[in-house]
Amino acid sequence: MIRWPSGAAAGIFALSLVGPGGLAAQGPRITAALIDSTGQRRGEVTASEDAEGALLQIHARGLPPGRHGMHLHASPTCTPPAFVTATGHFNPENRQHGRQNPAGPHVGDLPNLMVGRDSVGRLQVRVDGYLLRDTTHTLGAPGVALVIHALPDDETTDPSGASGPRIACAIIRVTTGP
Repeated sequence: MIRWPSGAAAGIFALSLVGPGGLAAQGPRITAALIDSTGQRRGEVTASEDAEGALLQIHARGLPPGRHGMHLHASPTCTPPAFVTATGHFNPENRQHGRQNPAGPHVGDLPNLMVGRDSVGRLQVRVDGYLLRDTTHTLGAPGVALVIHALPDDETTDPSGASGPRIACAIIRVTTGP
C-alpha cells in the first residue's frame, strides 16, 4: 500500500492505493454513474468504507487515453457540459492543492487516472479518515463529486494542479429515506 502524507495531520487524511485484491468493505455502498460532458454514461464509481476510510473504485471507459487529473469536488452535483456545479476541490482543512505541495494536499486530491489505449481506466483508492456516513469527517453526507479532468494533475499547482477542463463526473452521496 502506498501512502501520501498530508502535512500537519499526516496519516489522518492520507490516500492509499488499494491493491489488486481490494479491501474488505463495511457500512454503506454507493454505485454512481460516471458521465461525460454530453451526459453519456462513461463508467461508474463505487464507494464503500472500511474502518480506516472511504474506498473508491473508479471504472471509466470511453475517455481519451493518457493520464487524467482526478479530484473530489465540494458539491455533489454534476451538471454537464463543464461540471462547474461541482464547485472547487473538497478541502475541509483549507490546505493548498497537490500531494507534492509542502502546504498540501486537499482531502480531494486523488492520484491521476491512467486511461489505456483501449480508452479504459481503473483505479482503487482509499481516502483515510473520511467515511461515507454522516460523521465529523464525511464524504457521503451531504456528498461530493468525483471529477476527472482532461490533463494530468501536476500535483503541485494550486488550486487545481493545472489539470485542465472537467471531462467526466460522478456524484458520491449517501441518501436516506425512501
